[in-house]
Amino acid sequence: MHTIWKGSISFGLVNIPVRMYAATKEKNISFRQLHKLCKTPIQYKKMCPTCREEVPMEEIVKGYEYADHKFVILDKEELDAIAPDNRKSIEILDFVQLKEIDPIYYDRTYYLGPGDTGEKAYSLLRDAMQTTEKIGVAQITIRSKQSLAVVRVFENCLVMETIFYPDEVRNSHQVPGVPADMPLPEKEMSMAQQLIENLTTTFEPEKYEDDYRKKLEEAIDTKVKGEEIIEAPEQQPERVVDLMEALKASLEQSGSKKKKTAK
Repeated sequence: MHTIWKGSISFGLVNIPVRMYAATKEKNISFRQLHKLCKTPIQYKKMCPTCREEVPMEEIVKGYEYADHKFVILDKEELDAIAPDNRKSIEILDFVQLKEIDPIYYDRTYYLGPGDTGEKAYSLLRDAMQTTEKIGVAQITIRSKQSLAVVRVFENCLVMETIFYPDEVRNSHQVPGVPADMPLPEKEMSMAQQLIENLTTTFEPEKYEDDYRKKLEEAIDTKVKGEEIIEAPEQQPERVVDLMEALKASLEQSGSKKKKTAK
């Protein structure tokens, strides 16, 4: 694994040298935009629509649009003066229960490995967090951006997950059309709960696949080999309008699946 950051975890007066590694890797398939006539990749240039000319990097400044077409400019010296202190430290501020933080706050995940001579202190923090069943709420500055984060244990390894600040999470009350408490028929509620029970299992991440990416990779491989892509027949889902009928059909389907799995 490639080290993307080196620093330390600090809590109280304890400092633990650590190395940070990316824990996840997105496997999106990206396409280049080409000129249809000659298949040349399209270039993107920074153009000024007023001067109608390409602008070199040394003539570009950072401006914040505080009103429509009105900007305030901050130069590098001004930005540096208010930049957060980059102390190369994951500073744990508090310890809390994992269940207290809703998943909506989580952003990116990183593995933390011990730095030079940090194995003992690393093990001490990891084992203490496992025993107390607590996670650490921390602050870290990466590339001049201060982030809130949590430090926790995953499969015997410390991980750090950046999380959103509270004012970055939109209020769910702003979602239009969400029904308030609605009286629901007891029979429908019972069937819905039974359907959930029928579909309940242990989480096995390896059984889930990105079907679209797999088909896209196969299509690309087919085209590379000079073969024609054959369109698969479209499967039309059964249309069930009535809620009760949909619940009954779903229960029958999930019940038969559960019996097959149990065999």
